[in-house]
Amino acid sequence: MKKWTIGKPDPAAAKSLSEQCGISLICAEVLVSRGTDTPEKAASFFGGADSELSDPFLIKDMRQAADTLLAAVDEGKKICVYGDYDCDGITAGVLLYSYLECTGGDVTLHINTREEGYGMNADVVRRLAEQGTELIVTVDNGISALPEAALAKELGMELVITDHHRPGEKLPDAAAVVDPHRADDLSPFKELCGCGLALKLAAAMDGGDYGPALEQFSDLAAIATVADIVPLKGENRFIVQRGARYLENTENAGLKALMEVSSVKTPVTSRSIAFGMAPRINAAGRMGTAMEAAELLLCEDPDEALQKAGRLNTLNAERKKTEDDILTEIHQMIVEEKSLLYGRVLFLYGEGWHHGVIGITASRLVERFGKPVFILSDDGEYARGSARSVEGFSVHKALTACEKLLTKYGGHEGAGGVSLLKENIPAFRDALEKYAEESCQKAPVRIVHADKLIRPEELTPETAGSLSMFEPCGEGNPSPVFAVLGARLLDVIPLSGGAHTKLRLGYGDKTVYGLMFGTKTAEFPCKPGDELDMLAYPEVNTYGGRTDVDLHISDCRKHGISQQKYFAAKEAYERWRRGGGAEPALIPRMVPTRGELAAVYRAVPSDGANFADFDAVYCQVCSDEMNYCKFRLSLDIFEELGLVETDPYLETVKRLPAEKKVNLDDSRLLNELRIKNEELRITP
Repeated sequence: MKKWTIGKPDPAAAKSLSEQCGISLICAEVLVSRGTDTPEKAASFFGGADSELSDPFLIKDMRQAADTLLAAVDEGKKICVYGDYDCDGITAGVLLYSYLECTGGDVTLHINTREEGYGMNADVVRRLAEQGTELIVTVDNGISALPEAALAKELGMELVITDHHRPGEKLPDAAAVVDPHRADDLSPFKELCGCGLALKLAAAMDGGDYGPALEQFSDLAAIATVADIVPLKGENRFIVQRGARYLENTENAGLKALMEVSSVKTPVTSRSIAFGMAPRINAAGRMGTAMEAAELLLCEDPDEALQKAGRLNTLNAERKKTEDDILTEIHQMIVEEKSLLYGRVLFLYGEGWHHGVIGITASRLVERFGKPVFILSDDGEYARGSARSVEGFSVHKALTACEKLLTKYGGHEGAGGVSLLKENIPAFRDALEKYAEESCQKAPVRIVHADKLIRPEELTPETAGSLSMFEPCGEGNPSPVFAVLGARLLDVIPLSGGAHTKLRLGYGDKTVYGLMFGTKTAEFPCKPGDELDMLAYPEVNTYGGRTDVDLHISDCRKHGISQQKYFAAKEAYERWRRGGGAEPALIPRMVPTRGELAAVYRAVPSDGANFADFDAVYCQVCSDEMNYCKFRLSLDIFEELGLVETDPYLETVKRLPAEKKVNLDDSRLLNELRIKNEELRITP
């Protein structure tokens, strides 16, 4: 379960903002909920959508970079554009390669394979030198390539670096180092992705005129800006809005084909880019080679482009299957070793897990379990892995605390990558858990935010349609999300053979449909008649001449859960199960009585039930003292005695056939709890 926070925007401030700005009341409430409570703040927030991009030459070394490249073109030097293998690096490489080729440059494009790794690779630098390359220009990488920069200079090649990642204390030795995060950079906007920076470089080579660059390349820059999860504020909003409009009428045959296989319709939104186009470009770097995506984006023949786009679509399907296969294996691991879920950090290691998808897999597990996830896969003598986190737990700080055990690591607060000797895996796991215990007063949990509680009368096409003013939505400007509390579940409808789930809901006097993409119907824990709380985004749906509002549900649970009690009890349960004991004051509330155990056992059906059926009321049929911790310990006691079977991955439990009479006093766990409670009772 995730922890929800629900905004309570000041009604007077929202009404005033709505009247002064001429926007719908619900849009004003969302803005006020996010701290944008005056017309001036609103104008500043949305201003990036209408204002021009700042002068590219304000970025440190941009003029040197443009002059160096233009001189190389004029002199006929052999230039190589060196990109990274993700969507941002691929699109940035294609953008700059296309621009230099159009200016008559002798240019090639190199994008690393995953085997060559992220950033400049020394072997690749040597190979480029052997091929006669005279100038390398990086996109979306290079800021940390100090030894590779020195090697390029030693081999007689010029180097221009363009990167948007944060530099270290020392910059690479290059003719120009273009990075808005340089300490001496005074440009006003720092949050560009690599392709956005390449767009500015193209404009700089046109003397600072953005017109041609935007017309030719803003579609690529929009895709990269959404895909790289940079904040969609200021200049990034401008890039995505302008690029999305160009995408709708793009002349790029590759992009047209990609939109077709991705089922992206007009108007193009940040959501359709994020879930349609970007994953297919990324799939090339994950499952094939990034150059396959680059070749699609450079393709000029429509029929050939459709073939190449089909190939990316196939790679994306393979990526999904590979991801599902890993999750299936992890599911079985957790069933067989339930203690994996007891830690503050979920740490998993497997053999042969595809390095290209373990980062996405980690994200899905964070979504499921609401705690930081580290996944490692073997790589011969070494293991490589990815991490994804939750608010309040920094991956980078955690890895830094364990750096003596690692051969390589990097990342930021929410995500990171790591490499280490396989023999160090157990020590790394223990060090991570120790760091989590010492750095977090409470166990880190996934926190999701809703802008406000939405009332049934607000679920109208007009209200939902007005929310489009927040587009483009993404990092730093999420789609508005609303809390729906106490809705009645009327029906559960499978979609796409049960891969997705549709809910028919009664909310107040309205009947609405809720869509849960990626939630398998067989795993949906609730049934008709239940009351539900949800976080959802309302969207206008026009079908068969009828216009309605559908709810895109991002999270759902049974009505009536006390979050504070739930998370406190869950932390107590996991701490006890991993051997950390419990606070003395909590022990009496953890030990189930015989009556409570009997009531829990009777409540477990033989055909199985989801924990959610118990979480909402904590089995109040037992007593007012039942809580999540006691409930889970009760299930563990029964499982130890062979009376029930639990699946903590799916959070399900079912009663097993009773082959013989069982004595509760035979439970080791129950006796441990009783002994600890008795020790506390008699301690003076």
